Amino acid sequence: MSLGLGIVLFAIGAILTWALNVTVDWINLQMVGIILMVAGAIVIILGIVLIARRRRSIATSHTTVDPATGDRVTRNEHSTPETY
Repeated sequence: MSLGLGIVLFAIGAILTWALNVTVDWINLQMVGIILMVAGAIVIILGIVLIARRRRSIATSHTTVDPATGDRVTRNEHSTPETY
């Protein structure tokens, strides 16, 4: 979702900056477009960072000795966070 939001913000900002030839007295549309493009780029970068962090996995190995039989018992756990 964050990548899509960043792309939409960037696209709307680019349209406001370069594609429209409308002047409004109470707001500078080119400045709003630049602000939206910067915000979109920040959201895209944050989205990429969050996706990269989400794909990490955790592996745990635990070895114990069973007191009844004297055998070594090894338990392996592997967990991967869910990706959407």
